[in-house]
Amino acid sequence: MILNTGGRTDTVQYFSEWLLQRFKEGVVFSRNPLFPGKVTRYELNPDKIDCVLFCSKNYAPILPRLHEISDLYRTYFFYTITAYGTDMEPGVPSIDESCDTLLALEKLVGRKKIVWRYDPVLLTKKYTVQKHAITFEHLCARLHGHVDRCVFSFVELYKKLQFNMPELCVPTGADLDALAETLGGIAQKYRIPLQTCASRADYSRYGISAGACVTLSALGKANGVHFRNLAHKGMRKNCGCMVSHDIGAYDTCINGCRYCYANQNPQKAKDNFRLCNPHSPILLGELKATDIIVPGDQRSFVQKPWPPASGQIPLF
Repeated sequence: MILNTGGRTDTVQYFSEWLLQRFKEGVVFSRNPLFPGKVTRYELNPDKIDCVLFCSKNYAPILPRLHEISDLYRTYFFYTITAYGTDMEPGVPSIDESCDTLLALEKLVGRKKIVWRYDPVLLTKKYTVQKHAITFEHLCARLHGHVDRCVFSFVELYKKLQFNMPELCVPTGADLDALAETLGGIAQKYRIPLQTCASRADYSRYGISAGACVTLSALGKANGVHFRNLAHKGMRKNCGCMVSHDIGAYDTCINGCRYCYANQNPQKAKDNFRLCNPHSPILLGELKATDIIVPGDQRSFVQKPWPPASGQIPLF
């Protein structure tokens, strides 16, 4: 199975102590966000976990102890660095601080395991196409040669976002095309492969590929292992990722990003954040006597035997 540590919250930035304790004890529980009384139990050992996925906007808190996980498990890292400042992302370090941390992460795990996420891409009177062009080029200049690829997506205009961000400009088709052409041209200049995330639009004319963020092929290449050829059903609409199992919890991230989809509101996230016990087997609060605990599906995707009997590494 693929274990996802950062799909519902920024576990690395705010709950590193809890995460490391879970790996130390070898077990973690995850509450179903739709059916709170149902809890899934996962065993944390290298025989049960094919790869550990990380997604964060600040890896600094975990870097000194990351080896406790990366020395034993296959790993893959998504690092989100955008064009926005504290007016949009109050709890996120500055762009250059984030770049410095990414370079420190690269020294520990290598370039092939790091994907830079530049998303969501949105427009306001402040964050224009030109502003994105300037910041994206600055980031490419710092990160080229240090990341495997860059993934971006245009913001989804759901009702909550439009309520929380009245200054948001609804992009036209021409706006999206201009952004894609701008980002694609800059990425090609710095030889950073660029792809869209969960998008049906075709921007291949700008050197932008369409694909999934999490594929067994990408995880295998980064970690020197061959996975079976399995269907990637995706995690949401238009997504082509391989299924992963998240151990985080919604409404717990206190980054305060105004475009956030994982929090109902900032205050609820702050209240829940205080409920985290680093020694609890579940991220938010404690297990309850009434919880229905079920074992997680931890079937492996790794091709057996490894290496292949022929001694030749199969192509991906």
